[in-house]
Amino acid sequence: MSRPVLTDNAKRRGAKPAVSVLIPFLRDDPSELLQLLDEEAGAVDRAVEVIVMDDGTNDPDLTARLQARIKAMALPARLITLKANEGRSKGRNRLADAARAGSLLFLDSDMRPDHRRFLWTWAELVAREDPAVAFGGFSLLQAPTDARFQVHRSMAAKSDCVAWHERARTPEKYVFTSNLLVRRDVFEAEIFDPDFSGWGWEDVEWAMRVSRRFTVVHVDNPATHMGLDTVEALAGKYEQSAGNFARVVARHPDIVGTYPSYKAARLLKKIPAIGAIRPWIKRIATTTWMPTRARAFSLRLYRAALYAGAV
Repeated sequence: MSRPVLTDNAKRRGAKPAVSVLIPFLRDDPSELLQLLDEEAGAVDRAVEVIVMDDGTNDPDLTARLQARIKAMALPARLITLKANEGRSKGRNRLADAARAGSLLFLDSDMRPDHRRFLWTWAELVAREDPAVAFGGFSLLQAPTDARFQVHRSMAAKSDCVAWHERARTPEKYVFTSNLLVRRDVFEAEIFDPDFSGWGWEDVEWAMRVSRRFTVVHVDNPATHMGLDTVEALAGKYEQSAGNFARVVARHPDIVGTYPSYKAARLLKKIPAIGAIRPWIKRIATTTWMPTRARAFSLRLYRAALYAGAV
């Protein structure tokens, strides 16, 4: 792990928070999210602290702006600045080490609370029930509506933006670090696997492990995922994630075997020329004049074709 630069504000001294909000970022500016969270400072009465980690952006101007914002926040706050990128799993483990609360709220930097009692709802849930793991859900309520993001929007609306009572039916499946509350003892028992690299599946694999030992609950406290991607960017992430998917399959075949993505990958594996066909599937997904539903289907098929080598 690289040696961090720490920036604390005055409110952090002596604070005894019940919830630590942990926000990693890389080449993003989380200032708007920090402002929205800080607007709730009076409502949570120092029961919540915020810890932000720059995972190797190396932008001095951004660092200076964030240091000034952290020092001005009403919430107890810390900025951790790393010179070298550590990755999604190691970074979140570092954030957890810096947290002082009994419950950890992992929140992605491109999330925006959907209402003005977001932190209060989490703090009240911890005070009332102290759950082992709870996922608040996310939406597209505030997300951009640009045409270039329509495929991602369509896919996310169908598979990710799911009501809490539907998520509760398969609790381990709908767990993402975009808006995830974890009790400290649970996280200490099951940290994120640092051997995951690139993009994807480290949070789902973690949830599979945790669900075997602890109760995972789902609540209605959503935030908007602002970081929609183009088809090209999503395809690139899927290409990075194939190795991670293979790790999940090897560790949790009983759970992954029920997933549509696994079943589709198994079917595509039987096609001898799937490697030659795969680029054509991707080409359909990136063809802008095609209907959004057809492009979304092709992109899901492309992901399954990538995963065929892992099943």
